[in-house]
Amino acid sequence: MKRTHRLREDLSDIPDWMKQKKCPNKDKYLSGKRILPKGLTGRESIEEMINNTFLAYNGARLREGCNLYTKKMLEEDVTVGMSLAGALTPAGLGAACIVPLIKAGFVDWMVATGANMYHDLHFAFNFPLHVGSHLVDDADLRKNDVVRIYDVLLGYTDCLMTTDEILRSILVQPEFQKEMGTAEMHYLIGKYAAEWEEKSGLKDVSVMAAAYRCGVPVYTSSPGDSTIGMNMAGVELKGNKLRINPSIDVNETTSFVLAAKRDGGKSGVLLVGGGSPKNFMLQTEPQIQEVLRIKEVGQDYFFQVTDARPDTGGLSGATPHEAVSWGKVDPNRLPDAVVSYVDATVALPIITHYALSTHKKRKLKNLYFKRDDYMKRLVREYFAHNK
Repeated sequence: MKRTHRLREDLSDIPDWMKQKKCPNKDKYLSGKRILPKGLTGRESIEEMINNTFLAYNGARLREGCNLYTKKMLEEDVTVGMSLAGALTPAGLGAACIVPLIKAGFVDWMVATGANMYHDLHFAFNFPLHVGSHLVDDADLRKNDVVRIYDVLLGYTDCLMTTDEILRSILVQPEFQKEMGTAEMHYLIGKYAAEWEEKSGLKDVSVMAAAYRCGVPVYTSSPGDSTIGMNMAGVELKGNKLRINPSIDVNETTSFVLAAKRDGGKSGVLLVGGGSPKNFMLQTEPQIQEVLRIKEVGQDYFFQVTDARPDTGGLSGATPHEAVSWGKVDPNRLPDAVVSYVDATVALPIITHYALSTHKKRKLKNLYFKRDDYMKRLVREYFAHNK
């Protein structure tokens, strides 16, 4: 009773001017969920833990992103693009996360670094990568024919070199002897990757194989900047006729975004990391507005996980607010733009689990097989606006 009495005395000591202060927006600012979580017991699901304990800072941003992805971006009328930067497939995130998202219809088109697609082939060809340590003698690794990607270890000859040999045998096949974009190239390689999966008795370990089966087009913004590109250059010296035309990729990806809007739907991006894949995915809107001079307003939904800071000026850390100035994001949809500064190897498994456990599977959009139709529509609208 004495403590309660003392509290009342303290409240009565508040100055009158503070009591009389007008605060018309106070209730709005304090309308959020009260931060008073129950203690964890170890019996909670991941979804319960995210929703009830990820309440502030980057944990809250990850929770907001998970909810944005599952409650808005995965609506049937939204076309979802996913970008991948960083060494994600060699860390196992291709098999663990990206393949399940593709199969569930939660990713409609992708832009990835060539390295991610190259290392994805180790899984398709059944060549093992191993958990290791970053505290090793790299000179000794070299002597012992071992390569490392931080703490992922793989054989140089029996994994890398053998993957190259198989890849080159694929690239010289008749269907590759022409000019194409990277979506077609990855689709054709994905066909062989799917066959290798089946031959090896494996299931759903390769991103390219899953994308091939599900009609998800996969692009790379820098086709020469990976071992796939290196092997393409190597077989070209022998007269191979495969030529990658980046303009095909620019226009096809742009057509996906425009078609989503023109069909009465929305377009959203799930950006895992930053780099060139992020820019290539987001430049679709400036391509529509600035280059093709077609009236448009930007992406509807934006969810990025990154470890890059925004203040260094790099694209990897550039915020959706900055993207508004470029026409990449609809300024009226900024509440539906979330950035969580979390390592992708931590965030992507959480996002994947949350999405698969809280949202039903979507019908596959099969955008790979709609490329020609969407390109015709893009060309028609381009000439309609540029007579």
